[in-house]
Amino acid sequence: MTFRISLNLLLAAATLGAADSSSPTTPVSPASSSQEVLPPVVVTGRQDNLIGIAESATQGVTGAEQMAERPLLRVGELLETVPGLIITQHAGGGKANQYFLRGFNLDHGTDFATFLDGVPLNMPSHAHGQGYADMNVVIPELIETINYQKGPYYAATGDFGTAGAAYLNFYKSLPQGLATFEVGGDGYERLVLANSSKVGNGTLLYGIQVEHDDGPWLRPDDYRKYNQQISWSQGDAKNGQSITFRGYQGTWNSSDQIPTSLVADGTLSPYGTMNPTDGGLSHYFSLSSEWHAQGAGTIDKAQVYVYHYDLDLFSDFTYYLNNPTLGDQFEQADSRTGAGLNLSHAIFGNFSGHKSETTFGLQVRNDWVNNGIYDTVNRGRYATVVQDTFSVGEVGAYVENKTQWSPTFKSIVGLRVDEQFTAVTALSAADSGRATSTLPSPKFTLVWGPWNQTEYYFQAGYGFHSNDARGTTLTSGGSTPLQGLVAARGAEVGLRTSVINNLQSTLSFWYLHNNSELVLDGDTGTLSAEGPSQRYGIEWANYYTLNRWVTFDLDFAASQAIFLYADSDGGRSVPEAINQVVSAGVTVHDSSGWSGSLRLRYFGPRDLISTGAVTSNPTTILNAEIGYQINPTWHASVQVLNLLNSQSQDIAYYYTSQVSPTAAPANQVHVHPVEPRQFRLAITGRF
Repeated sequence: MTFRISLNLLLAAATLGAADSSSPTTPVSPASSSQEVLPPVVVTGRQDNLIGIAESATQGVTGAEQMAERPLLRVGELLETVPGLIITQHAGGGKANQYFLRGFNLDHGTDFATFLDGVPLNMPSHAHGQGYADMNVVIPELIETINYQKGPYYAATGDFGTAGAAYLNFYKSLPQGLATFEVGGDGYERLVLANSSKVGNGTLLYGIQVEHDDGPWLRPDDYRKYNQQISWSQGDAKNGQSITFRGYQGTWNSSDQIPTSLVADGTLSPYGTMNPTDGGLSHYFSLSSEWHAQGAGTIDKAQVYVYHYDLDLFSDFTYYLNNPTLGDQFEQADSRTGAGLNLSHAIFGNFSGHKSETTFGLQVRNDWVNNGIYDTVNRGRYATVVQDTFSVGEVGAYVENKTQWSPTFKSIVGLRVDEQFTAVTALSAADSGRATSTLPSPKFTLVWGPWNQTEYYFQAGYGFHSNDARGTTLTSGGSTPLQGLVAARGAEVGLRTSVINNLQSTLSFWYLHNNSELVLDGDTGTLSAEGPSQRYGIEWANYYTLNRWVTFDLDFAASQAIFLYADSDGGRSVPEAINQVVSAGVTVHDSSGWSGSLRLRYFGPRDLISTGAVTSNPTTILNAEIGYQINPTWHASVQVLNLLNSQSQDIAYYYTSQVSPTAAPANQVHVHPVEPRQFRLAITGRF
């Protein structure tokens, strides 16, 4: 579906949700009644020309139409519409996905920020990993656009946005009501009901999703998912308000990574498990309200939100290494309530006769958290490893100026200042206390063009991600407390061109430096040191419209991630850092009622240890979908996931484990395979 913006709101399309108080940028041209009001531009997705609108070569918009055309194994793969981003899974379906982008193994979201209508999805100081972002809370059919960006160059994006960010903007009014039923192999079933209607002087929208999936695993995942979304809104993109409720509940068994030695000798099936009682359950509920108003030369936005979240996750990665008698299963428990506030005020005017916009913003967030790690047997606790009660608060203030110096040159200069407050009550009094960390982050962007339908960009700036709050007060065992906010700095040059008819292309070269930091390992409850690192790479993205029925896309990304100094093994490679990514597809749109899509995703081998002596295998997946519009109401489609039945790895790790009580500990690769070929049939009615 379409995302409407006005040309006189320059630079907004790629980064602004119509009612999103936390979108990366705000409109640029004055809203004065004395100025000419230009006709609207409709941005539906990647096929649209963003020259003169985007601020970099790596910003973009994905529309609902493009998302609906992509065959998906899991909802998190919607984020793969961000060129170069890979989504995988190494456990049961209810666990947050594994993210890879720009030379990072982002774990479950540490350096990639995700927002749902402005509400941050990443969770600081999470029991399983810093920045944990669970896309299972999303109903895909209710997303109107995904606005994405890469790099630490945007003043409105704070914590976790070092490698990039995605702003998911949801419908407040559906073009049509919908009912979708899907069924497939391995016990897959899914039902979605959604509609919107006028209620009083506003619009009420509701969506419900129920899903079940066993997967191919010998111990079925039995993943049961329930989602609800309700919103009420009034007004339009200029002046309006809305309130939104989201709810999610999931329970599952978990098929964690398994040792390759047992698969190689036939002891264990690639779809087997080392511990059949692994699994988890999770809840998420949020309530947010936003207000936006456009005046004569100003745009104001305000948003408040509150959420509650619970996770109990049972995992076993080392089997009998730590406890040959009872085994190594452990539980990670996280229960939290969070609340936040987002404010922005944009002023449009003239600076020395040049159109200029200055935006002031304030973002406040606090999480009250209870979490812990416990040794368990068959999900029953028998020992406490870590147990903490704490709060972590963040306040971020920013100012950003955009000035159009000439028809072919503009600048964007910003400064962001963040402060983190932590208060920890730990099992050990020595690890309890309070800490504060402050970090400024300047940003700078220059844009030249367009010349010959080509625009050029230069960006530089600082960003950050927060460290786990528990580490900021850790002193037992001679530990040194962590700095709460850890800086990163980067630079990028790029271009965007449509010089070839019907082809939209972007090319960028980037560099990122991360300072030394200590990271809390959510799987073990211990702190590990990482030295300073640097990453650099190239990205090339293309979207070609052959005619009104057929489109092609091809995205390529290559990166390198190295430590500045060799470790004790003499290695400098950052383990698990992604190197090469290729995503390509062809889509046929509504040709005599028929439509179809064929998509390829490839990510190359990764160094699993710093010396590069052990690497993962490359992974290649081909997915397909064909659909038919039966009549104006009903549409049928068939997805074939993993069309070629690839035996690739979804994830691979290298570490020490012990596969039985009597076996010797061994260093080896542990993998989670991609799911084998499966078919899914969907029937959708729109009314």
